[in-house]
Amino acid sequence: MNAHIFSQINPPQRLLMGPGPINADPRVLRAMSAPLLGQYDPAMTAYMNEVMMLYRSVFRTNNDRTLLINGTSRAGIEAILVSAIRPGDKVLVPVFGRFGHLLCEIARRCQAEVHIIETPWGTVFTPDQIEDAIKRVRPTLLLTVHGDTSTTMRQPMEELGAICRRHNVLFYTDATATLGGNIVETELWGIDAVSAGMQKCLGGSAGTSPITLSEQMADYIYRRRHVEEGIRDALHQDGEETIISSNYFDLAMVMDYWGSERLNHHTEATTALYGARECARLILQEGLNEGIARHKLHGDALRSGIEAMGLEIFGDLQHKMNNVLGIHIPDSLHDQQIRECMLNDFGIEIGTSFGPLKGKVWRIGTMGYNARKDCVMQTLAALEATINRHGYKTIQGAAMESAWRVYDNHKKS
Repeated sequence: MNAHIFSQINPPQRLLMGPGPINADPRVLRAMSAPLLGQYDPAMTAYMNEVMMLYRSVFRTNNDRTLLINGTSRAGIEAILVSAIRPGDKVLVPVFGRFGHLLCEIARRCQAEVHIIETPWGTVFTPDQIEDAIKRVRPTLLLTVHGDTSTTMRQPMEELGAICRRHNVLFYTDATATLGGNIVETELWGIDAVSAGMQKCLGGSAGTSPITLSEQMADYIYRRRHVEEGIRDALHQDGEETIISSNYFDLAMVMDYWGSERLNHHTEATTALYGARECARLILQEGLNEGIARHKLHGDALRSGIEAMGLEIFGDLQHKMNNVLGIHIPDSLHDQQIRECMLNDFGIEIGTSFGPLKGKVWRIGTMGYNARKDCVMQTLAALEATINRHGYKTIQGAAMESAWRVYDNHKKS
C-alpha cells in the first residue's frame, strides 16, 4: 500500500473564486472544531433552537419550520420536493439554466408530471410569462431557481408569490446561490418553501442545507404523510409493501425531530450544525443588508476590472446576481488552459460553465468570506497576467485601476 495514504491531510492553499464552493470563513472552521455533543444534550438542543431563530432572520421570515437538512444544498432541494410532490402532481419549472433542469429531474423521480418553460441561457422570465404558463398548466407547485450559477442570472421573484396565491399554487425556490448575498424576502414575496446551501454567500462549508417552510407548505406535507400512511396500511393488509417516499428526506419526520418533542429521526450532524450556526451569526452580526451591499460592491469592482481588460460580460446585466460574474472567453484563448494556469501558478480557482456555455464562459464568484477587496484584486491581477501570457493583450494595470475607482467612489458615497 502506498505510504502516502497514511500521511495527514494537507491540502494545497487555494483562493476559491469560482461559483462555489468558496473559502469558508476561519471563524466558521473554528466553530466546526468544537467538541461533539449528544443529540439530546440540553446544550445541543439549545443550539438547534438558536439555529432555527438565526435562520428565520436570514430568510426574512417568521416560519416556525425553519431548520437544517443534513446534506449539501441538493439535499435541501430533494427533501422539499420528495415531501411535497405526490405521484401524478403537475409541477411547473421555469428553466433558465442548469439548476432548473435539476429541479425537473428530481421532480420526475418523485413521479410528478413535469411541465417546463424555457428561456435562452443569460435571460430570465417575466412574471407574465410564468403566470401564463400557470394558467395553461394549472400545476400544484411552481418550482423555481432564484439564482442559477450556470448562467449567473437571478430570476425576479417579487410578483410570483401573489401570482401563485391567485391560482392556488404552492411556490418553492432554490436560493442556494443567492441567500446572504442577494435580497431574499421569503415572507414578503410569499414563498412557501426555500432551500439554500452553506458553500456560497453564507460563507461556510458544503454539507448542510438550511430550509424554511410556510405554514401552508408544512400542513400540506403533513397531510401527504397521513395519506401515504393510509395507503401503506391498505397495501400491508393485502400482503404487499411499498415505499411511497424517502425516509431520510421525509420532512414530516424531520420537522417532528426539530420540534419541541424531538421525535427521533436521525442523528444531527453536530459539527455541520456548529458551522451553520456560526455562518448565520456572522451574517446577522454584520447586518444582512450590509452583507448584501458588500457582495454587490465587490461584484461591481470585479465586473469593472474585467471590462477594463476588454472582456465581454455574459448575460442580461439587469438580472445578474451580485456574487457571480460570467465572462465570454475570447476565441483566441482556451478555457481549460487559462484556468489551469490560474490554479497552478497563482493558486486561484475560477470556473467554466455547463451545457451550451461549456468552454465559452468563465464564471468568477465574489461571495461569502471571499467577497473582499484583496480577493478581487488578486484575481484580476492573476487573470490579466495569465491572458496576456497566452496572447490576449490588455492595457497593463487598467483592470486594477478600474476596480480601485469603484472602491474609491464607494468610500466617497
